[in-house]
Amino acid sequence: MTTADTVALMRDSLDRPQRSRRSIRSLLAFAGPAVVASVAYMDPGNFATNIEAGSTYGYELLWVVVLASLVAMLFQAMSAKLGIVTGRSLAELCRDAFPRPVVIGMWIASEIAAMATDLAEFMGGALAISLLFHVALGWGLLVTGIVTFAILSLDARGFRPLEIAIAALVAVIGLSYLAELAIAPPDWHAALFHAVVPQLHGDHALMLAVGIVGATIMPHSIYLHSGLTQGRAPARNDGERGRLVRFSNREVIIALGLAGLVNMAMVAMAATAFGKDAPGIADIETAYRTLAPALGTGAALLFLVALLASGISSSVVGTLAGQHIMQGFVGVRIPLLARRLVTAVPAVAVCMAGNPMQAMVDSQIVLSLVLPVPLVALVVLSARPSVMGKFAACRRLTWTAALATGAIVALNAALVWQGLAG
Repeated sequence: MTTADTVALMRDSLDRPQRSRRSIRSLLAFAGPAVVASVAYMDPGNFATNIEAGSTYGYELLWVVVLASLVAMLFQAMSAKLGIVTGRSLAELCRDAFPRPVVIGMWIASEIAAMATDLAEFMGGALAISLLFHVALGWGLLVTGIVTFAILSLDARGFRPLEIAIAALVAVIGLSYLAELAIAPPDWHAALFHAVVPQLHGDHALMLAVGIVGATIMPHSIYLHSGLTQGRAPARNDGERGRLVRFSNREVIIALGLAGLVNMAMVAMAATAFGKDAPGIADIETAYRTLAPALGTGAALLFLVALLASGISSSVVGTLAGQHIMQGFVGVRIPLLARRLVTAVPAVAVCMAGNPMQAMVDSQIVLSLVLPVPLVALVVLSARPSVMGKFAACRRLTWTAALATGAIVALNAALVWQGLAG
């Protein structure tokens, strides 16, 4: 389906809502923004934290993945609603709502976060290529950059081809882990139990739980989701805005729910494969080399395929987010190739000059430092009737989001403290 066909079907569904409720095709026309945003919740940073969680504590930290996924749904739904109701992105609204010095600080912090994000994602794709094809890491970086730009170039044909390409990569990640679970079935009873019963044994478990949350809630995804709702089928009245928000909420639940299941599958796979023979694995390359003798070559290759799809798709999404951030805060739209170079060149330089795996860890600390910026802005703007009109968040939702923001900030502060102390 082309972009024009998608927009026409969305327009028809908004004009005739009773008919659209009975049409799966109409509902699928609205899908896309949450699928793209969900990539941030399956990036290489999640691979690292989930593998360490499963190999060290088995299934015991699955409840953290569930909780982080629920909080992610809340903030992504709020970001999408902000974009749908106002017709503007979070970065654009921040530029108009806050004092200029604050806006400049937010923009600089967000650009640094975009670079840190791209470092981890670029590194994940490059590492997967290096291990899959037995080539030097530098070649992996080059190929990842070329493939990423090729996918980004689909944006010139409208939003739909790019969304379909990213959805295909997400499907590869999901199917790869479904196959991993078939190769090494987990203890389903233990997995279900620990998914709903909180347990933390020791300080390291606490810090690992913080790491899972820090790798799940990503600042660039919060900015991006509001921007992705633009240029589709803009609402012409409050009735259409309400219908678009309902469509968006359903997509968020489905897309982020599937992303949460993928993360749970990562933990379960690590618990099954590494829990007894190689506990405490925190390195992606070590996980791959340990997986082959534990579950076989097929399982190890599936792991790399999922990592490659994750690295490339999240690198694409990171570049899109960087473009929305710059365009929103500065009011300047730059070509995608230039935007790709802004974040890719520092990532390549860091990866080639130092310890790539340590660079990935350090990038997560940077993201933790920046995370409060979009979360606080989103909570504040969503509650303002001057911004949202009749769609302003109610007091209960605002307090829930504010408490979640405070908890995330506190947890990420603990993560930063651990990183600096280590």
